[in-house]
Amino acid sequence: MANEIVMTQEGYNDLVKELNELKTTRRAEISEKIRIARGFGDLSENSEYDEAKNEQAIVEARILTLENQLKNVKIIEKSQLDKGTVSLGSFVTIRDVEFGDELTYRIISSVESSNDMSTITDESPVGKALLGHKAGDSVMVTVPSGAKIEYQIIKIE
Repeated sequence: MANEIVMTQEGYNDLVKELNELKTTRRAEISEKIRIARGFGDLSENSEYDEAKNEQAIVEARILTLENQLKNVKIIEKSQLDKGTVSLGSFVTIRDVEFGDELTYRIISSVESSNDMSTITDESPVGKALLGHKAGDSVMVTVPSGAKIEYQIIKIE
């Protein structure tokens, strides 16, 4: 499948949950805002109405995006993962070779939504560089500023 989106079961579940929330709760909230704003009179000069309609457009666009993404998802099972290689769903501990700082990240698909600062996507510079490597490997990452940072992979879970 050309537009296949590979993700973990957890990421898929999160997208389904977000879609359900948008289709039920958020749509109802916005409909109520629009109904109330209509009561304020002339719609041509009604900022509450305009704001609610803009919010509705954003939510509907997100619903469409999620529905399209979910049609093309291929869930990667934990049993399919090579435990010794960094892949989607892996928890990876890396060390900055220059400064010695250790960080642990979970590698997620770029479409998975996460507000967790301990996740990085498979399309981020660090995520891309780590994929396919094993514990003990060193990877060189070019960050958006152009600087190069060397990381050593300490462990993969």
